[in-house]
Amino acid sequence: MTGGGSARAGGGGAGSRLNWTAVSALAGSIAAVVALFAYLMPPNPAPPSTVVSSPSPPPSSPDRVTTQSSPSPEPSTSPPPTRTRVAQDSPPPLPEVRSAGCDEAAAALTAYRRDAGTSSSGQAAAAQQTYRDLMGAALNAEGVVGAKIRRLAAEFQELSFRLTGMTGGDPNQVIADINTDVTEFNRLCAFG
Repeated sequence: MTGGGSARAGGGGAGSRLNWTAVSALAGSIAAVVALFAYLMPPNPAPPSTVVSSPSPPPSSPDRVTTQSSPSPEPSTSPPPTRTRVAQDSPPPLPEVRSAGCDEAAAALTAYRRDAGTSSSGQAAAAQQTYRDLMGAALNAEGVVGAKIRRLAAEFQELSFRLTGMTGGDPNQVIADINTDVTEFNRLCAFG
């Protein structure tokens, strides 16, 4: 009982001490509920007086001053043209967005063409770097484009292996496969 008595020494009684862990959990729960309501509630619409006052350009005319004393007819007349103008003044269409990974993969392929050179070791090094770059591009790519980028990466790795002598086979066969897949990749990503 000495352990139990020392825990109550500062409070004076069993009912006078707050369980701060429970209070903290309750406060967190209340905050979560408030955040949920704030998220689910629609934003407050703009008051109609703001819409009416902004599209009226000539406030200095005497007729306007006379009609401002009776605001009921003016709001019913002004908002419909404003809403029509907003519908007609649509922003220009957004440019077509390529699939994720297309630009990165295209940059890797361009770098290979630029850096490969004519020697077998230079081509092998460029193919290995292209493999790494394509694998990085494939991380963001999805679907058919992602599968095509991963296939190209595997082909560049195979090309690197064949050029360095790690595996046997004709590197020109892999280059033909790469060229076929690059054409398909360009079609998928709408290049050229």
